[in-house]
Amino acid sequence: MDWTRDRIERLTTPEVRQLRANAEALGKVAVLASCDEVLSRRPKRAVGRRVARTRSADDTHLVSRRKALETQGVILRNPSWSWGGVRRSDGAVIMTMWADDVQTSDGTCSYLLWAPNVNGSRPWSDKPGGKERLEHCRLALAQGTAEGLLVYGDRLQGRLPEDKASTVRGADPTTVLRFRVIRRGEEFWAAWGERSPPLVADRV
Repeated sequence: MDWTRDRIERLTTPEVRQLRANAEALGKVAVLASCDEVLSRRPKRAVGRRVARTRSADDTHLVSRRKALETQGVILRNPSWSWGGVRRSDGAVIMTMWADDVQTSDGTCSYLLWAPNVNGSRPWSDKPGGKERLEHCRLALAQGTAEGLLVYGDRLQGRLPEDKASTVRGADPTTVLRFRVIRRGEEFWAAWGERSPPLVADRV
């Protein structure tokens, strides 16, 4: 979809913010810049109750992690701690990722999918959810690609959001990322974006 400046101008402010979040996650630098320019010319967000109302409007499309994965044909092994699964129809690995932890640089996006629990730094890696994520990383590495859905919320200080978060607002079932899994030492990373090897996404 071609997001021109004029087309973005016709969106509501919440819609522009959502488009910006999607563009940032997908590494769409041109769309991101256009959204920033449009937003810079609009009234600033109010405080207090108005912010809460705006956030609710932005989050109306979000659903539970389980439901978002089910829209992609994945049945979770355990709804409480599973952050991904394997699609039955084609064996593709689908993982959910904490949106605020996506890193962007020069048109490329990356996300740390799994790292070992060194000196207690990542206890989740040794829990059932973390062990399952490691299985999925190894499978996706062998397959070459995987797909991802973004989860939005507020972190809990000192904890990985996959383990426990302060607030989980939900997952976006409408934006499907297609990425390559890369191994760096003992860590597994997802990588995608305009300057990554050709990968496709279902939106933006």
